[in-house]
Amino acid sequence: MESPYSIAVFEAREDEMSSFAHAERTYPVRLTYRREALSLDTLNLTAGCQAVTTLGESHLDAPLLSALAEKGIRYLSTRTVGYNHIDVKAAARLGIHIAHSDYDPGSVADFTLMLMLMALRHYKQALFRGNANDYSLAGLQGKELRTQTVGVVGTGNIGRAVIRRLSGWGCRILACGHPKKEVEGLATYVSQKELFQNSDIITFHVPLADNTYHLVNTETLSWMKKGVILINTARGELMDTEVLIEGIESCKIGALGIDVLEHETGIYHQDLRSNIIRNRSMAYLRQFPNVTMTQHIAFYTEEAVAGMVDGGVRSLVEMIEGRPCALEILAG
Repeated sequence: MESPYSIAVFEAREDEMSSFAHAERTYPVRLTYRREALSLDTLNLTAGCQAVTTLGESHLDAPLLSALAEKGIRYLSTRTVGYNHIDVKAAARLGIHIAHSDYDPGSVADFTLMLMLMALRHYKQALFRGNANDYSLAGLQGKELRTQTVGVVGTGNIGRAVIRRLSGWGCRILACGHPKKEVEGLATYVSQKELFQNSDIITFHVPLADNTYHLVNTETLSWMKKGVILINTARGELMDTEVLIEGIESCKIGALGIDVLEHETGIYHQDLRSNIIRNRSMAYLRQFPNVTMTQHIAFYTEEAVAGMVDGGVRSLVEMIEGRPCALEILAG
């Protein structure tokens, strides 16, 4: 067997270790683990490595990518599906090959439906009441999912998985995005504005890009039904947080189920019980009785973590060896 490829693993989490061990048995790699994010301050930890894999806390901007290139590192993967934390165009200019990861969409799709049901059945209010021994019914009457029109924004892997699950509930399903054959017979494609205007529940499954930043804003919220339920398990920046607050206060938004939030970096996935959290909008938004906020955990299952690690390592091996890599990100 040839000498293994040396790969530096940044942001290594304990829950990934068994999957990394499996990857070392499966691929010709030698892995070194770092708990820290990759930055200019931790760049020296890549010494002797041919490639690097990170998570989303490593902000791979042009200066950092340039420093990596100077060290001779030409291959980098992120163990995340999204890659808005990477300057892909700068990487291409520097000759650095970048790949993202992948995992079965079921984890996020299941979580999305859970948030819908929690919103429809006022679960947050019911839970809080039960904790105080208040078992009254007033204000807890919900709605059934089968009576709703659900709009799915984005029909990539996760959006399609959500549609497949929704199809079993008997609700009307609208979709917008690039039409996919798998959606035929399950959902009706309409324009984004039509979807916003006609949906009782809207769920978002698109990557963060220039054209998706603040998809929910003052104008688009004005198109929606009074009492609309919004679900976001994709990226926080798809929604303008201040607009969400105004929508909840005015009752334009009937309920909100969000697993992601603007400016969550440095907060989510951290133990901050002894810290002061500097995000006033987050603190204000989460106190509403009809807002369910979770800490970016929709993806977080044993199966998904294993898939993210495998994709992160496998893609590096494929790129180093010059083989086709389905997960490589090409600068557009």
